[in-house]
Amino acid sequence: MLVASCFMRNPFTPSFGAPPPSLVGRADLVADFGDALDDGPGAPGRATIYTGARGVGKTVMLNEAEAQARSRGWLVISETATPGLVDRLTGEHLPRLLREHGENGGTKRRLSGITAVGIGGVNWITTDSPPPAVSLRHQIEELTDALAEHETGLLITVDEIHRKLTDDLRALGAIVQHAFREERELAFVAAGLPASISDLLNDDVLTFLRRADRHSLGAVPLDEVAQAIREPIEGTGRSIADADCRTAAEATNGYPFLIQLVGYHIWRQNRTESVVSTGDVEVGVAAARRRIGSLVLEPSLAGISDVDRSFLVAMSQDDGPSRIGQIAVRLGVDGTYASQYRLRLIDAELIASVGHGMLDFTMPYLREYLREHAAALGLPRHS
Repeated sequence: MLVASCFMRNPFTPSFGAPPPSLVGRADLVADFGDALDDGPGAPGRATIYTGARGVGKTVMLNEAEAQARSRGWLVISETATPGLVDRLTGEHLPRLLREHGENGGTKRRLSGITAVGIGGVNWITTDSPPPAVSLRHQIEELTDALAEHETGLLITVDEIHRKLTDDLRALGAIVQHAFREERELAFVAAGLPASISDLLNDDVLTFLRRADRHSLGAVPLDEVAQAIREPIEGTGRSIADADCRTAAEATNGYPFLIQLVGYHIWRQNRTESVVSTGDVEVGVAAARRRIGSLVLEPSLAGISDVDRSFLVAMSQDDGPSRIGQIAVRLGVDGTYASQYRLRLIDAELIASVGHGMLDFTMPYLREYLREHAAALGLPRHS
C-alpha cells in the first residue's frame, strides 16, 4: 500500500543543533530550567552548563532553554564561543535590544543647542537610539532595569565554550556574577565538550562556572528512544512494527544524534510505502552506522592526542570492557602512565569506568570504528 504523497518530507533531523521532532529523555532538565526562571534571582539553575560528547544534544538543550525563556516573555541572546564574543554583545546584540526595549523604546532626545535669549528657545532633536555604550556591564544593567519594569529578563546562551576564549568568558562571567549579586533578572546557559568545560572550571577567575548547575548529558532510555522513532513515522501516516521499532532503538544505544540518524535512514527507504518494513530497518541502521563515523566519531578523535588515540585503539581489541592492566601491557607502559591517559579519556567522556580496573567506551560504534580505522589514524593495531 502506498502513502498519499511521494514527496512527503522526512521527519527526522540528523543535523547538529537542529530541533528533533520529539525531544525525549530531557524533559526534567528542561522543566528545571523553566523553574529556575520562575523562582527568581538566586535560583541556582539561572547559571547552567550542559556538557557531554558530540551528538548528545547539548545545542538542542540550549534551544530548549531559549524556548523556556521566550515563553515567559524573556529576551534571548544566542551566541557561539568564537573570537569577538564580547564585541558582538556590546556592538550588536545589546544595542539592538536596547533600541527595541530600552527606556521609551530606545527613542531619546538630546540637546542640539540654545538660541540667544529673546530670539528663540531650546532646540531638541530626536535620535533613534543612544550611542552604543562601551561597557558590557552598563548595557546589561540598562537593559535589565528596563525589563524589570515588565517583570521579565534577559537570557544569554553560549554554545561550544572552550579555553581558547577564556578572556571573553572571564569578562562575561564577571558581569554575570555581578548581576546575580544585584539580583537582576539575568540567566546564563552554556554548552561545551567535557574536556573544554574541565579546562575552564580550573581557571581561577571563572569561578561562576564552578557554581553553575552542570548537567552531563548521556544516553536516553531505550523505551523513550522507541517512542522518538515511532511518533515521527506515524506522524507522516506510516507505521512500523513493535519489533522493528525496538531493533531501531537498540541500534542507537540511546545516543540522541543516532536517534535522528537511524530514523532518517529508516524512513527514507521505500518512502512511498505505508509500512516501514524489517528490511527498511536493516538497511537504514547499516547506513546510519556508516555515517556516524565521519559525522561524530572522527571529529571526536581529532581533538585528542596520538597517545590518547593509541590507548583507545588498544581498548578496541576487546569485545567488551577492558582491563587497565592489559591496556598498559599492549601499550608497553607501566600502570601509572596508563592511568594518566585513562583519566584524560574519562574526562573527555570517551570512556567510562565500569568496575574496579575496568573501562568501556561511552560512544556507540567507537570500538568498531577504531578497529576499522586504526591504520588510517596512523596507529598500530595492538595484539
